[in-house]
Amino acid sequence: MNDNKQYIFDNPKNVKLLIRALYTCCFILFAMDLIIHRHIYHPWEEFTGFYAFYGCLACVVLVLLAREMRKVVMRDEDYYDIKDENDNQILEEKKTGEKVDG
Repeated sequence: MNDNKQYIFDNPKNVKLLIRALYTCCFILFAMDLIIHRHIYHPWEEFTGFYAFYGCLACVVLVLLAREMRKVVMRDEDYYDIKDENDNQILEEKKTGEKVDG
């Protein structure tokens, strides 16, 4: 099947526009940190841009933690396939009626 449909992010110009919009939003929110009064509970919250750095650090930690968790929870590709006593795959046999080589 040859799909020639053009999607919005297939055009590099649209990708650059989106990235610039995100950078602009980040800059505006960071600049608003200087203007808006915050009710802080901890002394480290008074640093300019604390929430931006905290959020970025939290995302990095989540990604690194997920990479390590993947090693623990990842299963084989055929984990849910039905096996017989000889450890041969029989799920496809039931669907198609043909013998699948194991």
